Amino acid sequence: MSKQVPARRVDEDANSTLGERLTRAVLDLAGRIPATKEHAIRSPEDRVRAIAAAAANKAALAAGTLALPPGPLGWLTIVPELVAIWGIQRQMVADIAGVYGVSADLTRSHMLYCLFRHAAAQAVRDIGVQVGARLLVQDLPLRVIERIAARIGMSLSKRLVGRGITRWLPVIGALGVGAYAYYDTGQVARTAIALFSGEQVATSRRLRTGTRR
Repeated sequence: MSKQVPARRVDEDANSTLGERLTRAVLDLAGRIPATKEHAIRSPEDRVRAIAAAAANKAALAAGTLALPPGPLGWLTIVPELVAIWGIQRQMVADIAGVYGVSADLTRSHMLYCLFRHAAAQAVRDIGVQVGARLLVQDLPLRVIERIAARIGMSLSKRLVGRGITRWLPVIGALGVGAYAYYDTGQVARTAIALFSGEQVATSRRLRTGTRR
């Protein structure tokens, strides 16, 4: 007779698998800093707002489209949806850094901090160091980045299991997912602007806590 697995155990196993997939996606995301055509300008406010608005619209469209398949098929689009949105947001962060003239100093740590500060604050708490009124983002070694990525993956997977019900509501679910992607991208933009503007918050120029590898 086959052994029955308790429902709670099944849920935990599924959640763990999703967490591992998200962890790999986060590591891939942080592993490459995209190039940007943006350059430093004297008054960057209007330009960074335009970049943020364009990215938010693009993310909303991508997320809404990928969320259209209903039922079990919709579950298969969750990670691709996030990867697509994160890719858009990653380019946006690189472009905002370019407008502020700090793209040459952009690191994996900066990228993870900007992308996940609002959604997984506890997971990225070790990236930023408060020095007086300034926040310095540390250029962390790869082994630390991997631990942070794992924390981000598990944190997001728990939230996604709760949001998965939208995949059973075609159109309505897609609209909600698109709206959330728009909002989420706006939050990433706010973090990047605050970090790179150099007023209240400063970026670290190679503040290291160890070797890169």
